[in-house]
Amino acid sequence: MKKYIAIVFLILLFSCSNDSPYPGFKRGKHGIYYQLHKIGESSKKARYGDYITSDIIYKTMKDSVFFHGRRKLQLVKQHARGSIEECFKMLTVDDSATFIISADEFFTKTLETSLPDFIPAMSKMKVSLNIIEIQTQTEYQNEKEAFLNWIEDFGEYEKVILKQFLMEEKIDVQPSGSGLYYLKIREGKGKSIEKGDTISINYEGKFLNGKFFDSTIKRNQPFQFVYGTEWQVVEGLEEAIGMMKEGEKSLFILPSDLAFGTEGSSTGIIPPFTSLIFEVEVLSVN
Repeated sequence: MKKYIAIVFLILLFSCSNDSPYPGFKRGKHGIYYQLHKIGESSKKARYGDYITSDIIYKTMKDSVFFHGRRKLQLVKQHARGSIEECFKMLTVDDSATFIISADEFFTKTLETSLPDFIPAMSKMKVSLNIIEIQTQTEYQNEKEAFLNWIEDFGEYEKVILKQFLMEEKIDVQPSGSGLYYLKIREGKGKSIEKGDTISINYEGKFLNGKFFDSTIKRNQPFQFVYGTEWQVVEGLEEAIGMMKEGEKSLFILPSDLAFGTEGSSTGIIPPFTSLIFEVEVLSVN
């Protein structure tokens, strides 16, 4: 019954004209062009203020992917018509769809940064969303409070583990003011990185025990993004990359408060209160 209601709801929500300038896409009643991939069985729809966990892919109109990841974010109302926030509001849990939105509005108003060089001004971009979970503010806060009460002693345990690791590896560099450890492997002779730059990097992420959890090298797919924009990298990695130059290769150790914090990653791969190691190579800065 829930699935039937959800399907009817989506049919009404996405009721549209078939007159579309984009092959395979239809025009929704909000003026947003969309392509629906999957309809979930839930009828739960996000409201402004809710927390959404979603797999997100940003692509150019030629389907070149420049971001792919899972993020948890709070849905905040935007005044721009056809914004990515309106896309989120059109979906329920387990729904999956691709939307065409204004690239200028997304970068300048949603992310509050400049348009990257590889996207022309006054153009469109594609955003693919797969909704994993929707939580009200109350549900999110209650879950967070219960979780923190359960693991309140883990913070001190993490400090002990990190200290032991630094001693065993004979790492005697001093951390930055935020607690970041920076070990340069190879000097970079290119440009310094500034906010708004489009950069391409290779990175490998691993735990203190040496086990890898992510690697662009193993995927043979460098990560390209606009430095300084939201939802791209964790806080500590953004600080780390900002210290680097084009061509540089360095190793960084991030305490959990600069990585995935007290909650861990939304995918469950990174546990709470977990220090991480990232080896980063800056391939290009534009």
